[in-house]
Amino acid sequence: MSALIRLREAHLAYDDQEVLRRVDFDLQAGERVALIGPNGCGKSSLLRLIHGLLAPCTGQRQVRANLRQAMVFQRPHMLNTQVLRHVALGPWLAGNGWRDAKDRALQALDHVGLSHLARQSARTLSGGQQQRVALARAWAMRPELLLLDEPTSNLDPRAKHDVEQWLGQWLAQNDAPALVFASHNLGQVKRLATRVVYLESGQVLADLPVKDFFAGALQQTHPQAHLFVRGESP
Repeated sequence: MSALIRLREAHLAYDDQEVLRRVDFDLQAGERVALIGPNGCGKSSLLRLIHGLLAPCTGQRQVRANLRQAMVFQRPHMLNTQVLRHVALGPWLAGNGWRDAKDRALQALDHVGLSHLARQSARTLSGGQQQRVALARAWAMRPELLLLDEPTSNLDPRAKHDVEQWLGQWLAQNDAPALVFASHNLGQVKRLATRVVYLESGQVLADLPVKDFFAGALQQTHPQAHLFVRGESP
């Protein structure tokens, strides 16, 4: 299979409540896909389905063999331990030796500008620092696919800028992972995504290159997505 991830007719429900309906989705190496839509449209559930944290009730989910994935949640959980150990545990649990895992953790913390906090308790960090530590832990895993759920929604403007700037630098590297992220920030979508998937009521209503999605023709081709972009979605 050439795609990293493939969903076909994927359906997901919680307690008989439909969350995702007949979703088709392919992700190729190097793509950067933004999931957008109103609250409750299924963005977070689709991320978890892609990652394998959830399984479709019906339909298919296919993953390329041995695909390395990492996911950063909207509110990352910090372990009650030093920042260095928190970051190193990811690659260690993935099968790397502890010394190698710590080396990766130190490199990752240096990349996000937090190596000076390596010995500090992870739970004492600010929200912006915790999000950068979560991204460092993901980087240390050397993923081929990175999944982000509203990565900057709870941050102040400065922290949001820092996180997005570092993420952009990571994605510009030759060995950058494919990216799927959920966001309400349309400016962020324009800056980071190459493709936009618009969901409403658990259905994919638009799946377009980012330039086409924000072009004026969206009003004729995908009117519901057009209303959302204009801030007029019900």
